[in-house]
Amino acid sequence: MAPHSSQARLQQVALHVLAAEDAQALTPRKTSAEGEIGPSNPGMPLDMSRVRRANVNLPALIRRAESHQKRRSVKKAHQAAWLLRAITCVDLTTLAGDDTDVNVNRLCAKAKRPIRADLLKAMGVAPEQITTGAVCVYPNLVPAAAKALKGTGIPIASVATGFPSGQTPLKQRLEEIQVAIKYGATEIDIVIPRWTVLTGNWEALYEDVKACKEACGPDIHMKTILAIGECGTMDNVYKASMVSMMAGSDFIKTSTGKEGVNATYEVAFVMVRAIREYYEQTGYRVGFKPAGGIKQAKDCLSWLALMKEELGDEWTHPSLFRMGASSIVVDIERQLFHYVNGQYAATHDMPLA
Repeated sequence: MAPHSSQARLQQVALHVLAAEDAQALTPRKTSAEGEIGPSNPGMPLDMSRVRRANVNLPALIRRAESHQKRRSVKKAHQAAWLLRAITCVDLTTLAGDDTDVNVNRLCAKAKRPIRADLLKAMGVAPEQITTGAVCVYPNLVPAAAKALKGTGIPIASVATGFPSGQTPLKQRLEEIQVAIKYGATEIDIVIPRWTVLTGNWEALYEDVKACKEACGPDIHMKTILAIGECGTMDNVYKASMVSMMAGSDFIKTSTGKEGVNATYEVAFVMVRAIREYYEQTGYRVGFKPAGGIKQAKDCLSWLALMKEELGDEWTHPSLFRMGASSIVVDIERQLFHYVNGQYAATHDMPLA
């Protein structure tokens, strides 16, 4: 068992981090002359001059990404507290061909209680304070998720628009969005048609994403998946990010998790710099979601550090930051077990992992 002083310090830091989370949720959104500033992005007319002048300095980008990965992570009580923050930013996901209601029910149970109650008690945290950021499923399984999560307030995200390829007609993709919302989805993850990026048809991309946003309506948050492994160049990633935000995306997301290249720090810096530029231009905050390849607890700490350094603390909360990294929940629970008990958990210690 860790020393009593260490436990007390952890409780203090954990409560401080979670208090920041509560403050973020309770703080009224600011307004500008154009309207509300916050995670709901109304979009803007397509500005091709801004798109055309995008030019990513690749050597500098690689150096920046490498230097970020070498930086020392937070330790001890601060690490444990930030791991709790990370849990609240995870989109717990199942997108397998053999998914059933049983899979979804089990996933939702984990979303409601991602960390063992005894570990949270040792940290002075009420179990109901810690849930994942959302549960993400295919549209046909949204009803099962809605039933399992009723009354919890946990968002239900659904992939749509021909996930993961996006190679279906626009009319069909829009109908898929509407069906998912009808079933109970509160967030929609769309995929862009990659041909628009590869051919440089930014007007077509803008109109496509804008149509999807209109299908979502004002009350549904829309995450736009760029599938960066199929965008060709970093310049294209930046342009696709900017055009998607202009069209009204509330989040931009790196990958479906099905491509050969998924979330990397290089591509993250490109996308978050686009988010910063859009915010400076319009006053509207757009969220960011890395997905694919995030497998360990230490990885999520690096991602949180990246968001804090590049965009500020507001982008370390689930309203503006999510991770598509279901597998890290188990590793985070193991790390917290180690902090509380002074040793790593055996398999039988976490039967619900």
